[in-house]
Amino acid sequence: MELDLIIKNVQVYNSYLKKFIHGDVAILDGKFLYIGNVSQVQDEELKAKKVIDGHSKYMIPGLIDIHMHVESSMTTPFQFSQGVVPHGVTTLVADPHEMANVFGVDGIREMINNSKNSTVDFFYGIPSSVPSTNKELETTGASIKAEDVEKLLDIEDVCCLGEVMNFKDLVGDQESTINKIIQKIKNKKSHMRIEGHCPKISGLDLAKFIYQGVDADHTQQTPASLEEKIKNGMFMEIQEKSMTEENINFLVENELYEHFCLVTDDTMADKLVKGHLNKLVKKAISMGVPKEMAVYVSTYTPARRMLLDDRGSIAPGKIADFVLLESIEEFHIEKVYKNGKLIFDGKVKYKESEKKFPEKFYNSIKLNFLKETDFQVQAPIEGGLVKCRAIEVIPESTFTIEKETTLNVENNKLQWEKSDYCLISVFDRYGKSKNQSFGLVTGSIIKKGAIATSYAHDHHNLMVMGRNAKDMVTASNWIIENGGGYCVIKDGKIIAGVELPIGGIISDERIDLLAEKVKTVSDCMSKLGYVHHNKLMSFSTLSLPVSPSLKISDKGLIDVVKQEIVPLFYKGL
Repeated sequence: MELDLIIKNVQVYNSYLKKFIHGDVAILDGKFLYIGNVSQVQDEELKAKKVIDGHSKYMIPGLIDIHMHVESSMTTPFQFSQGVVPHGVTTLVADPHEMANVFGVDGIREMINNSKNSTVDFFYGIPSSVPSTNKELETTGASIKAEDVEKLLDIEDVCCLGEVMNFKDLVGDQESTINKIIQKIKNKKSHMRIEGHCPKISGLDLAKFIYQGVDADHTQQTPASLEEKIKNGMFMEIQEKSMTEENINFLVENELYEHFCLVTDDTMADKLVKGHLNKLVKKAISMGVPKEMAVYVSTYTPARRMLLDDRGSIAPGKIADFVLLESIEEFHIEKVYKNGKLIFDGKVKYKESEKKFPEKFYNSIKLNFLKETDFQVQAPIEGGLVKCRAIEVIPESTFTIEKETTLNVENNKLQWEKSDYCLISVFDRYGKSKNQSFGLVTGSIIKKGAIATSYAHDHHNLMVMGRNAKDMVTASNWIIENGGGYCVIKDGKIIAGVELPIGGIISDERIDLLAEKVKTVSDCMSKLGYVHHNKLMSFSTLSLPVSPSLKISDKGLIDVVKQEIVPLFYKGL
């Protein structure tokens, strides 16, 4: 028997002892066989086709991200895998609920099919909340029902139920779709993990959430929410916005490493080519997480959470996915191996996508071109002042605040163009209705021009925000003409755009080229005055009706906490 590879003289991370141990590593048939001192073993079997000197570099398991959305990078699984390999990521658990909102089960299957030729391993969560709320609050291209979930459970690459978002249906109606879905899981695959999305839920409500079987959360946390959720048996998936000094100190001081992992959730294409989960590991170390534990919560605990027992550690019989680094603190990745084979040697080589999506995925925007009169807002009075609701955007969060304001009305038309507010409007892009909604937006947003997109969480209808109707028309019609995308307009001219022709939300363009376009869109949003650490995500989530507190869909403004449509104009005023 001849081994595939022996790497000698490395600092090997041992997940079980949670420390680095100097030694050699032997690999056979894509799995680790022996970790120790090869020269001291009197066995002819420890001969390899190739022997490498590791020069005392650090060897850690391949990074594992168990909560992320490929569509957030506006790319395909194949292209996404090319983006993460240089960052040491070898296993991903993706929740394709964005594509599921557009094309349902077909969308999920095609995302899985596209990942088959990827360099890294993709596992999938079955989208549990499609739509994220219900048909009374938003129009989507498709929905996922209990019978759909039952079929998807037979797919080998499915390892969990994706994030459960609709809290009201979960705890308020045992016959709701989400509870029927969870029951299917419990009946057919009782061991399967059920992921959650439960921001600002506590006390009895949190207990009810967990009681239904949802025992993980990835949303924005505080020390108090971390303590309560972990105390009640929840597994915490910490994304960057939860990596505050207070949160990290709480986790470290209480040594809660068994109860959390690091995840990315959403990574835009321009950020993806620069870093992924590796950035969070490096940040965790800089914030005081011991380097051994930073590795632990980005490899071992995520693997255990998803019951991926064949990976996440360097030990006999485990898949030989690993990363070589000169320094753990700097986390500069020199080489990445998948199944014992070198897949990254310090040089990035991007390829074009080979596998295409079905033709119907490229023709999903069913909306006629718009005109300026589409942005005239009828007011409840003929003239004078009227009191309105407005969405206030927060620069450091995707949460919003409901704000009360007063605007002028002339000839029954709201004079929003003469105000300090942007108009925002959402159109049903699926051809199911003629729905169009209006809202007002303030806060850290554009001061001129317009932005439009078909990448509007989670329903992905056409959403446009602007300071004047002319620019809003130009931006919207660019999206319609290109079959989806993101467009930025200034003074009637297109200053940035990225085409997203697959379902109106992703592109199969090479990831580095796509990243350049996305960066240009972000930069041009800044030029219009938008202030946010992730401007595209901030805008796209203005339509997410499960993210507090006031959002908008094609059905109207939504009070997220109450899960109710609320009018633009306050009653009696």
